Order: sequence, then C-alpha cells, then structure tokens
Amino acid sequence: MAAPTSTLVHPSPVIDELTRALGADAVVTDPDILASYRHDAAALCESTLPLVAVLPTTESDVQAIMEIASAHRIPVVPQGALTGLAGAANASVGVIALNTRRMNTIVELDVVNRTAVVQPGVTNKQLKDAALQQGLTYLPDPSSWEASTIGGNIATNAGGLCCVKYGVTARFVRGLRVVLADGRATFVGRRTVKGVAGLSLAELFVGSEGTLGIITEATVGLDFPAATPLTMAATFPSTVAAGEAVSRIRAAGITPSLFELLDRTTIAAIDAYARMDFGTDAAAVLIAQSDIGAGAVEELEAIAALCTESGATDVAVAEDEIESEQLVQARRLAYPALERLGSPLVDDVSVPISQLATMIDEVGRVSDRLDIVIGVVGHAGDGNIHPTVIVDPLDPSLLATAHRAFDEIAAFALSLGGTITGEHGVGLLKRDLLETELDPVAAELQRGIKELLDPHYLLNPGKVLTARP
Repeated sequence: MAAPTSTLVHPSPVIDELTRALGADAVVTDPDILASYRHDAAALCESTLPLVAVLPTTESDVQAIMEIASAHRIPVVPQGALTGLAGAANASVGVIALNTRRMNTIVELDVVNRTAVVQPGVTNKQLKDAALQQGLTYLPDPSSWEASTIGGNIATNAGGLCCVKYGVTARFVRGLRVVLADGRATFVGRRTVKGVAGLSLAELFVGSEGTLGIITEATVGLDFPAATPLTMAATFPSTVAAGEAVSRIRAAGITPSLFELLDRTTIAAIDAYARMDFGTDAAAVLIAQSDIGAGAVEELEAIAALCTESGATDVAVAEDEIESEQLVQARRLAYPALERLGSPLVDDVSVPISQLATMIDEVGRVSDRLDIVIGVVGHAGDGNIHPTVIVDPLDPSLLATAHRAFDEIAAFALSLGGTITGEHGVGLLKRDLLETELDPVAAELQRGIKELLDPHYLLNPGKVLTARP
C-alpha cells in the first residue's frame, strides 16, 4: 500500500485549531523560535523549519494534536531534547513538531516494586536523581544522560557507557502509554516483573523512532546502585591491539561495568579540549570500570594483565573516586572535543566482539584510502563503535567523501555479521542503508506494521523506512 499524499491546506486553520485545543502558550509560530525545533544534534542531516511547534503537557493534549493532524493529513515529528545523532527528530516542510519536553513529571516512584512511572520529557538525570533519593538508581546511561529524555531514550532504544554490563534501554521498559496516529491512546506492556499475556507490543515501540506512535508515559524498572566503581586506563600502540585486548578480556568471561575505547584522533582532541594529558604517544586508550565491590581490585588486575599481554604500553588504576570520574568524563567529552576539529558526522556500527579489531582496522584503511579524518570512539565491550568523520560542511566534495566513508564502514560491518546502527538509530542519516541490512521479507513486514498503525505515514515521515513507491 503506497502512502497517501498529504492534503495541502492553508496553515492558518490548522494553527487556529491547535491554539484552541492547547492554548496560545503551547503553540509556536515565530520563525526565530521555530529554529530551535528544526533539528537534532546530527550533523549534516537535512532539515527545515516546521510549520508549527506544539508543546503538550498531558496525554490528552497529544491526542488532540494527533486528531487535528489526522483530520488535515499534516505530518507530525515527535521530539524530545533533540540530542539524537541520526536526524530522527528533524523537521521537514509543512510538519508539526511535537516536542514533549513540557511533559516532565515523575508520576510515581515505587520503592517496593522498584519501578518509576514517568512522562516522556523527564530527563535521564532527573529520574536518576529522584531514584537516588529513595536508595535506587535508573541504570541506562547514554552519553547525553544529563539532557536526553526518557521518551527519546526509549524511542531510540538508547545504549550508553554502562550497557556492556546492564544492557540497553529496552531491558528496563515494562510498559508504555502511547498515542497512535489517529489520536487513540493505549497502554502496552505491563507493570509486573513477569508477563506473557499476548504479544509484547511495548517492545514494538521501543526503538521505533517516533514512526509508530507517540510515547506519553513509561513504566521503567529501577535497581539498587552498585558499589562505587574502580576505574583503570590502558594505553596501546595501535587501535588494533586495543581491539584484541577487548576480545581477550571478554573471552575470559570478564564483564566490566564500563569498557570504552578512544583512538589517537579522539585522544588528541580531548587533550586539546580538556587537558586530560593522555600523552602524545597513545594510539588508543581503553577505559574500564569494575563495580563489584570487594572483588573490583582483582577484576581490574585481571583486565590489566590481559591488556599487557595484548601489547599495552601503560596501565594505570585511578587512585580515588575523583580520578575515576575524570577518566569517565574524558570519554563523555569525546563528541564536543571532536566538534572543535570540524563538523563531526558520527557513525554507529556494531559488530561481534570477536570482530572488533578487524572492524577498527578497516576504519583506519577507509580513512587512509579516502584521505579523510576519522576519529574512533565507542563502547568496546559490546562491539559498538562510533567512527566519527570530520568534515568541512562548506566543501561539497568532502561531504560526498564523508558519506562514502559512512557507506563503506557500514558495508564492512555487515560483512562481519554486524549492524549499521547499534544505538543511535536509523533516522535520516542511515535510512538509505537500512534495506541493505534487512532482507526483503523483513522490510515488507516492517512496512506492514507501519501501515497498520499509521496508514497515512503521518508520524515522522521519511525516517527509518521510506513509503512504498
């Protein structure tokens, strides 16, 4: 079934209806302010000003927006904090940008059942802080945790620094309230630890990037905090040696609570940005944490020994909590540090851990072959790396080369049994690559699900999968 063409209408009636439904303070039409709802943090993805931005505070507001949009066949782009790196929240011509940041209430925090019920605009940090006051924590830990929202984390199935041990966002989602394209609202999932009644529809919306429905409330699992972690850093003469160390450590059955990799380009950028003093001779750095309490020293000693066997030239264990946090903060600074070199086009591929060294080696060959700067940073412990291409956005030939690098890296990841995206999502940036990973039947099934829930392609059109021709 082809996506029906949206009906062209004069914008004023739509904006008038939205204003009557939500109030004038929840409807943005000023072009200067609309610019802040134009795109997410992905560099070099196309975007335009939306027709209008709307700022709901309740589920009934979202229903009203979707009912109006559906009646006029106006596309809607769901947004959160706009920290995404795939262009999934980018506006296009004539769309309604539906931003959920005002839906920022923690509805319930249940200590006994270790769950929280939150609106989608609650930030990851906000939930962590509230849970900590009750002696609990919310474990998903994306690099953007201080700003990114729970709704956005769920919509992209966000990963992060600690998912090598604790898993990605989907592991913690129990139930969702969702508004569909026609304005109907429903609850999918459960609140209990176990539950197998019917199909697992909540999982369908996790990672759907706003293409199937708009999350208005989430029930997520909480945990007790782990022990204060110990942190170590190992310096290597090559990224390939660091990758081999990761494979050895994981093969030994060791699962650090954090296991991150930085290559020479990224290390130099961080040193220049924050004066971390990793040293000019470092070709790669592995940062590992252990949060198992009394056994942490022994676990880090085992990791250090395997790093040394793999060719590490220096291994250092942080002496205190402050030094540990400085090492982790260095990893979190990778993206802003690389931004100082130019416009960073952040890739996101994931391969089997046994293939990590091979994947990193190929990124180096792509960089040399195309004569383009690529910094490698990533979650080494689960095989998810972010080759980051540095470009001049004013140089069309360099942009074309950057996209060629993206394509070559993705193709090689697939050849190793990997995936084109481990955690950032498809969005606009990798839309044209998705069907190189999906077989035709899988692509047909995904379009069928989209058309069942959103037959007119009103939700986030042009993202993830294109409409049928």
